[in-house]
Amino acid sequence: MITVRPPESIFTVDGRIGHGTFHGRWHFSFDMYRDPEHTHFGPLRVFNDDTLSPGAVWPLHPHREIEVVTYCASGEFRHEDEHGKGGILRKGWVQHTTVGTGLFHSEINNRPDEPMRFIQMWFFPDQPELSPSVEQKALEREERTDRLLPLVSNHHPEALRIHADAEVLCAFLTSGHEVVHLLRDGHGVYLYVLEGGPVAVNGQALPALGAAKLTDEPQIRIAARNDAELLLVVVGLGRASR
Repeated sequence: MITVRPPESIFTVDGRIGHGTFHGRWHFSFDMYRDPEHTHFGPLRVFNDDTLSPGAVWPLHPHREIEVVTYCASGEFRHEDEHGKGGILRKGWVQHTTVGTGLFHSEINNRPDEPMRFIQMWFFPDQPELSPSVEQKALEREERTDRLLPLVSNHHPEALRIHADAEVLCAFLTSGHEVVHLLRDGHGVYLYVLEGGPVAVNGQALPALGAAKLTDEPQIRIAARNDAELLLVVVGLGRASR
């Protein structure tokens, strides 16, 4: 089954933060957004597409017991913990954080002269009381061109590991190309078109900023009608998947 979420159906919000503003597209219930139809998808609890104005800072705030994956969609993302430690991500780079027993962190637009866009995903961990840790990986567009590149996965040796039944993959599909990903039993997919497109997902059209949720499908086939940047999240559906 495929459920398409057109761009206009996804919650949007604008607000002020430290030294600037943000624009958010939030796919699951988060902060002031409450939607009983979209609370999580398996262990995927949050999928936020946020853009920060030049120099803006999401202030230091605490978390516990989540696995965080951050993907930089444009600009320069900087992550800092309460000790000022962190890392910088550029477009196509990825970071994984095990929050575990707890940490404080902030998200920062590292550039004073251009906006920064990042996708942040939260996952329920598969065990409690993990020690906090942060790791990241630099990647070039050629590595994801016309293929699905595993960013975070426990099944691919070059991907970052995660304490959840989840994988995050990315792709830059050029016009006329397609990719196929086989799905294990009991797993579903959440697909997001970051930019470009449209693409066809198992035959159904999906435009830029649209998303698709797939359950009970043996595979996902994505064909690019125009160049498109994609993120694909594969999750086990042992948890409720509404």
